[in-house]
Amino acid sequence: MKLQITHLYPDLLNLYGDRGNIQCMVMRCRWRGIEAEVTECRMGDSVDFLHSDIILLGGGSDREQQIVCTRLQRIRKDFREYVEDGGTVLAVCGGYQLLGHYYDTPDGRMKGLELVDLYTVQESPRLIGNIVLKNETLPYEIVGFENHGGRTYIGNNAAFGEVVSGYGNNGKDGCEGVQYKNVFGTYLHGPLLPKNPHVCDLLLTSALERKYGKAELSPLDDALEREANRYILKRVLEKNKTRGA
Repeated sequence: MKLQITHLYPDLLNLYGDRGNIQCMVMRCRWRGIEAEVTECRMGDSVDFLHSDIILLGGGSDREQQIVCTRLQRIRKDFREYVEDGGTVLAVCGGYQLLGHYYDTPDGRMKGLELVDLYTVQESPRLIGNIVLKNETLPYEIVGFENHGGRTYIGNNAAFGEVVSGYGNNGKDGCEGVQYKNVFGTYLHGPLLPKNPHVCDLLLTSALERKYGKAELSPLDDALEREANRYILKRVLEKNKTRGA
């Protein structure tokens, strides 16, 4: 088995160590005997959606997002066909915002890919801190770090998770991220996947099932990762409890 992972515009959208997510996917594949090949598509490169199994769209500053936004409009049709065909996408922070209809900033409106029903507006203050989510389809909580000025509002889509602690999409509705078909958008940094191997395996499973009709993920010894996840969860919840005392 082999998975082709495509990293879109890492020269601009890699603000929060998004390559760590790529490295996590590659290693968890290799430990299972699954070949994983990574292609970095930089500005000016063509994107091979036909042979891509997982696409990562990372985070960047507003300026970098604006540059990428223009490029993304040229591949919007092919990107949409990939998504509607069940292609797996992980979009983090800036990349997440660009999945939707638009992102309003003080410098103007960025037109999104319109792959998912959502929009984002920039507000103050920034939403910063550790965050814990619950996704009912996953065996345990998702932990990470959020740092975003954008407030995202999802329409007719499911959230990636319910906020247990933190702000989430907008600090108001108790939701974080979005999940549409095999598209996962989130504000969680850290990077996300090394802290949450169960999320990584969710992405790998969706890609394998689309490509081969089945997913063969043998169990891995995630004792250390699970302990780190529990530690972060405990620390965040204890801090919240102290604040509320």
